[in-house]
Amino acid sequence: MAVQKGILIVLEGIDGAGKSTQAEILMNRLHERGYDVVYFREPSEGKWGQEIKKKAADPDSLSPEEELDLFLKDRKENVEKNLRPALEKKKIVILDRYYFSTIAYQGAKGIDQKRIRRVNEEFVVEPDLVFFLDVDPREGLDRIKNRKKKDRLFERAEYLVKVREIFRSFRGERFIHIDSSKPKKEISAEIERIVLNYLIGVRL
Repeated sequence: MAVQKGILIVLEGIDGAGKSTQAEILMNRLHERGYDVVYFREPSEGKWGQEIKKKAADPDSLSPEEELDLFLKDRKENVEKNLRPALEKKKIVILDRYYFSTIAYQGAKGIDQKRIRRVNEEFVVEPDLVFFLDVDPREGLDRIKNRKKKDRLFERAEYLVKVREIFRSFRGERFIHIDSSKPKKEISAEIERIVLNYLIGVRL
C-alpha cells in the first residue's frame, strides 16, 4: 500500500520502556497491511554507532560532551545513509531512538537541552510521529536486569529519573505519550491505531 510521501515514526523512552519491542510489532503489523516499511535504530550499525557500543562497557569512559559528539556523528551518518534514502523512496521508516534521546540523556547530564536540539535540527529529518513510552525507571530497570553489563551505559535509576522528566516535557501534536506499564498488546494496539489514522490522512 503506497503513501504519498515518506513517513518517519520514532519510538522513544528510557531503557526498559519497551520501545524496541513495540517498534518490531508495529513494523510487522504494517507489513501485514501491505505497507513498505523499514526499521532502523540508534546507535546505528555504522562506524560511529559501533564506537558508542564499545564505549558502553564503561559508563564513565566518556564525558557528556564526548558522548554528544559521538551521537551527532552517528546520527548524521544514519540520516545520510539510511533515513533520507528510505524516505525519498516513500517508505515508512520506524526508528528506535532519535535526537530526542540525545536531548534527554545528555541533557540529564547537564548539557544545555536547547543547544542539543539546535545542533541536531541543523541536519535531521523531522519525524511525523514520535511515541514516548513512559515507565517508572525502577520498573524499566527491573525489566532489563538480565542484560549484559556492556549494554547498560545509561541504566542508573537516579539518572533515568532525570531522563524520564525530559522525555515527559515534549509536547505537541506529533508527540504521543503512552503509559508503557500497560499490557504489551494494549500498547501495540494503541500505537497501531494512531499510526493507521495518520496514514489514512496522508493517503487522502
